[in-house]
Order: sequence, then C-alpha cells, then structure tokens
Amino acid sequence: MNGAAARRDLVRYSRAMHAAGWVANHDGNLSARLADDRFVCTPTAFSKADVGLEDLLVVDAAGARVSGPHKPFSELVLHLAVYGARPEAHAVVHAHPPSATAFGAAGQGIPHPFLPEAVVSLGAEIPLVPLTLPGKPAVAALAPFLRRCDALCIAGNGVLTWGPDLETAWLRMELVEHLARMALAAAPLGGVKRLPEAMVSDLVGRRAKAGLAAPDEGRPQGAAPSGATSTPAAVSDAAARATEKALAGIPNADPALVAKLAREIAARVGSG
Repeated sequence: MNGAAARRDLVRYSRAMHAAGWVANHDGNLSARLADDRFVCTPTAFSKADVGLEDLLVVDAAGARVSGPHKPFSELVLHLAVYGARPEAHAVVHAHPPSATAFGAAGQGIPHPFLPEAVVSLGAEIPLVPLTLPGKPAVAALAPFLRRCDALCIAGNGVLTWGPDLETAWLRMELVEHLARMALAAAPLGGVKRLPEAMVSDLVGRRAKAGLAAPDEGRPQGAAPSGATSTPAAVSDAAARATEKALAGIPNADPALVAKLAREIAARVGSG
C-alpha cells in the first residue's frame, strides 16, 4: 500500500469514525499494512477526532515502534493477529459503533443474514467472539474466526473489520452497524426474518465468484484452515511473532510452551 495514501486515509477515517459516533474518549484504532513487516497505525491515548498525520506511527510485525512520536495502542495485537492470518488484508478498523456493540455487550450476535446485499458484502456470518479480557486472551478468542469472515463482533469490545484497503474495512464496519440498527428497529415488530437457506447459498456462491469470499468462509467450524500444514517451515513468521508476543507475560508460563503454542496458533490462522 502506498505509504502517503495510507497515512491520509488513516487520518480521514479516524476523524470520520469519531464524527459517526462510533467511538468516545480514546476508543477505537485503525491500521494499514505498508509491507509484510511494517504497519502504520493511530497512536494510543488520542481522541480519533484529533489524530493528524504527524501523530501516526509505524510498527513492526511484533508490535514494536519503528518510528513516530507516540506509543502504539494496547490492542495492536488484535490487528497483528488479523494481518498474520490474512496476508491479503491491508487495513484493520476497530470501533465501538453503539448498536452493533450493544448486541455483543448483551451476549448476542447480530441476526444476520436478513438482507441479500449484506451477504454479498460480508458473507453469511458475522461471528460473535466470546467475552475475554483485552489483549492476550482476546487474540486466542479471535483466532478461530479470522480466516472465516471479514467482520466480527467482540463481546464487550465492539466490532473489528478488515479488508484490502481502509475504505473497504470502513465500509464493512458501516454495514455491520447498519444491520444492527435495522435489527433493533425490527425487534418490536417481531424481529428480522432470516433469508431462506437456498437464497443464502446462492448469494454466497456469487460472493465467491466475485472473489470476495474469505479463505475459509463456509468451512465447518474446527476444520483445518485451507493450505494448513503441520510443517513448522510453513508457519507465517509474522503471525508467529505477533501471537507469541500476545501470549508472552502469562504468569509462570514456560517460555518453551509459550513458543510452541504461538507456532501452533499461527499455523492454524496464519497459513495461506
């Protein structure tokens, strides 16, 4: 991704996120891939309304700051997990849009799919990631879903979306919130009605034909990821480093066991 364009888009969508009412205080974060091991992102402890070009920073695949005046945000590990699992993803957006976040905070998934267009844009699944503590436990909770979809709700922690560029990741976030608002509006009327399975199947096929499907979209839960292998050499180095960083620091953890777990998780979610 062009570095200058990525920086401009980060500032643009950071401010748009605040204007849309999807964040408050220092909530939310955005990032873009510059190279396999370089990512530009918004800083920690900033209102998204105030982020400027001079505030952005560059980090490596382990989350260490390479350049920039500020510190990276703590939930960078979630972004790095996405990048490790999805080599084709070049942008990640994390926000707390009120309606979609309300579903997750209530422990409920958005009742998708009920609009045909949304199936083509997002697929037939918007998973709800179980409630965990932020950071390291959240990375482990995300892992089973990252190659199955392009957007997910995190119980107690908003919505995470990604895509080939910031515009796509942003539009996916916008659509998730739009669906949540419609579902809430329909609740007093008896709730939304799920699309017929035959229609969903046809729409998913069209999505795949258009090249929009996630790598493991539609695969049975728990099935081996496409292209997965038990050979350590096949594990994505970036995914392994990011995952090991996320697992590091667990009290009384055996370093060798942490490294082994990192390799195993990266092999599942980072191969491709």
